[in-house]
Amino acid sequence: MSKVGFIGLGIMGRPMAKNLLNGGVDLMVSDLNQTVVDELVSLGAASGSYKEIGEQCDVILTILPNGAIVQNVLFGEGGVAEGLTAGKLVCDLSSVTADESQTCYNKLKERGVGFVDAPVSGGEPGAIAGTLAIMCGGDEADFEKLQPYFNIMGSSSLLIGPSGSGSITKLANQVIVNLGIATVSEALVMATKAGADPYKVYQAIRGGLAGSAVLDAKAPMMCARNFKPGGKISINHKDIKNVINTAHSLDIPMPLTAQLFEIMQYLKVHDYMGEDHSGIVHYFEDLAGVEVRSEMEGEDA
Repeated sequence: MSKVGFIGLGIMGRPMAKNLLNGGVDLMVSDLNQTVVDELVSLGAASGSYKEIGEQCDVILTILPNGAIVQNVLFGEGGVAEGLTAGKLVCDLSSVTADESQTCYNKLKERGVGFVDAPVSGGEPGAIAGTLAIMCGGDEADFEKLQPYFNIMGSSSLLIGPSGSGSITKLANQVIVNLGIATVSEALVMATKAGADPYKVYQAIRGGLAGSAVLDAKAPMMCARNFKPGGKISINHKDIKNVINTAHSLDIPMPLTAQLFEIMQYLKVHDYMGEDHSGIVHYFEDLAGVEVRSEMEGEDA
């Protein structure tokens, strides 16, 4: 495998980079948080500036908070692109818009550098376990070059189509995930208000048609009042805003997602943005004047 640069060591990036190191990848890392960089260096990674990563690495992976930051890291002063030469490959694992991914693809293509948009789903637990779902857009030859790294970081990876296809797939994913969390929230608030134990309600329905990965991941967190972020509301708020903007550009009405965005606006105003997106339940709790909580003991609750 080639020498790999990894930029962005946040909630998702840190465990993903660790898995690459554990998989024997020659890794060079960068992040604004020097403490996390030092941790990765202690585990065997090298560190460098964006430009140095561009110069010294054949494959560069980025996972950053938004598209503007991705553009700056790649193309800003001292950015990765200043060190790139033809034949290298950049893969952005961030959640951004298809237009932003296509901009990166076109700019790098002019330099003879490949680009794949490859956002991931699975949250912090999937990043730690190396079981992320990786959805990709770009050229097939570049996708194939990235397979050894995808196999370390995830349990599935699929090339959906040309540049931007991975990013649009992630936006669709975020619609389903976040509306799913909102639905679980509304249902458990109703059950709680009626006097039922919400965790027992969850246990009763999880094996039926209402069962889902979202239900299993988020209902226990709500019942335990555990809102430690695996995927922050702030990041999902950004993603849903990107969904709305993309839909408007395509003249597609998305009434449910529009309502979801307004729910997230409420959560932003009320200072819930740093919580896990299971914290969407706060909106429905505040409306109903109840708190989803279970006294059941056990690891799940």
